Amino acid sequence: MTNHTLSLTLIPDNAQRLSNLCGRLNEHIHQIESFLTLNIQQRGNVFQLSGSESAIADGGHILESLYQDTAHGNLLNPSMVHLALQETMPSEADGNDGEVEQLFIKTPKSSVKPRGKHQSEYVRSIHQHDINFGIGPAGTGKTYLAVACAVEALLKEEVNRVLLVRPAVEAGEKLGFLPGDLAQKIDPYLRPLYDALYEMLGFEKVARLIEKNVIEVAPLAYMRGRTLNNSFIILDESQNTTSSQMKMFLTRIGFGSTAVITGDVTQIDLPKGTRSGLIHVSKVLAGINGIGFTYFEAKDVVRHRLVQKIVEAYDEFDRSSVSTLNSKDSAQDQ
Repeated sequence: MTNHTLSLTLIPDNAQRLSNLCGRLNEHIHQIESFLTLNIQQRGNVFQLSGSESAIADGGHILESLYQDTAHGNLLNPSMVHLALQETMPSEADGNDGEVEQLFIKTPKSSVKPRGKHQSEYVRSIHQHDINFGIGPAGTGKTYLAVACAVEALLKEEVNRVLLVRPAVEAGEKLGFLPGDLAQKIDPYLRPLYDALYEMLGFEKVARLIEKNVIEVAPLAYMRGRTLNNSFIILDESQNTTSSQMKMFLTRIGFGSTAVITGDVTQIDLPKGTRSGLIHVSKVLAGINGIGFTYFEAKDVVRHRLVQKIVEAYDEFDRSSVSTLNSKDSAQDQ
């Protein structure tokens, strides 16, 4: 294979932004090299790329794009680099790049930028629809982006409060068996939502808003009988709702409210034989105007690269198992 080289100079020559781009001990550069199979040498703001023609073209585009992100004051991390790399994959190339670039979610601590076609579609859907579903594997940004949109809506005074809701029964443990008051019982289940809030607003501000009930956390069971107006409501881990719970939640939504329902239908912890409300509702409400559905895939995973491979391996195993069962059934019928 012919080895090509490219000399890339990033402007302006800013030491702090270049350090942000390269990461601690050049971890971001190594991440790009590993993903694209190329070699990158840096001296100041000049980068020398060597590898295949397509790899150095993608590498140059990634470096320029990430360096542009540093201009907004964003502190880059491996997840953001991974998402940028995902955009170089052919399946993402059919998106509207100009439209993606405009989708910045403003929060006090940082600007959140959706990356890739599915994340961008998800954020656009949240902006356009009152009820939205984000369905797909863990680690695809469903919850994080929903929290970012909620924070943005709250700060713009488009809503008066944010509600974080989650089924509180997992692996057979019910709230009553956990120690502490209601907040302490539900906190472990809402930790991913809290972590996102702390990152976007800061610990002290989140604590003040919770104290004032501007941000409210509640188990799904406590939503019965309420009508939620002018609120941004996030139902996380909704694959663990029953059909009746999902219907109850959706009928709580009042005027001026936005609801985002996230879940992964491959990680259902409901008792055997209980139908998941998320699977059921995706069939019941499909095609209704005003309700958005965004489906994420294994390639959208933004965690460690091995997580993406694990998700893909489980999907392939499940498909093979179904195929084997179908073959056995056909043989028995004959």
